[in-house]
Amino acid sequence: MKGRLGREYFEGLYAESNDPWNFETSEYERNKYRRTLEVLGDRRFERALEAGASIGVFTGMLADRCKELLAVDVSERAVAAARERLSGREHVIVERRTLPEEMPGGPFDLVVASEILYYYTTEEMLATLRAFERELARGGVLLAVHWRRETRTYPLQGDEVHELLLGHTRLRNIETIIEPDYRLDLFEDPA
Repeated sequence: MKGRLGREYFEGLYAESNDPWNFETSEYERNKYRRTLEVLGDRRFERALEAGASIGVFTGMLADRCKELLAVDVSERAVAAARERLSGREHVIVERRTLPEEMPGGPFDLVVASEILYYYTTEEMLATLRAFERELARGGVLLAVHWRRETRTYPLQGDEVHELLLGHTRLRNIETIIEPDYRLDLFEDPA
């Protein structure tokens, strides 16, 4: 099994490109963002956490639905770009954190984990899930979405992540969307 992809890996990617996954221009990303927001419906959130926020493209879209949004990423370069992008939004805080070790305190009524959990080993991914569950508010939701195409670089594949989530969470799965390129699962705290 491959080891976790850590801070150095991501700092290297952002040193080569300000937008290594083309978040600003990719049709795949635009479609995924639209579908992700649709799954949330008209719901508004008091306090949300976006794990793996990168340069803040989706963060800007999600911010309109949140009274307070904490966006975190492991890369200082990504965090600097996200802070600049979101500088006019006082209700959005962007921080450099390594999850799950530096998990912020909740409660959060929304946790978004988009294309982040396959960078962990199985044990680290499950530890991150436990941290999300611990900080999720009663009745809150966890939204996970991941790329489904095979990549040899990551410790886990997207479908593996979602099968692990389904098999190891105390949360209730309330929606699943499986597209050729990504899978989305929405979980709710059953409280």
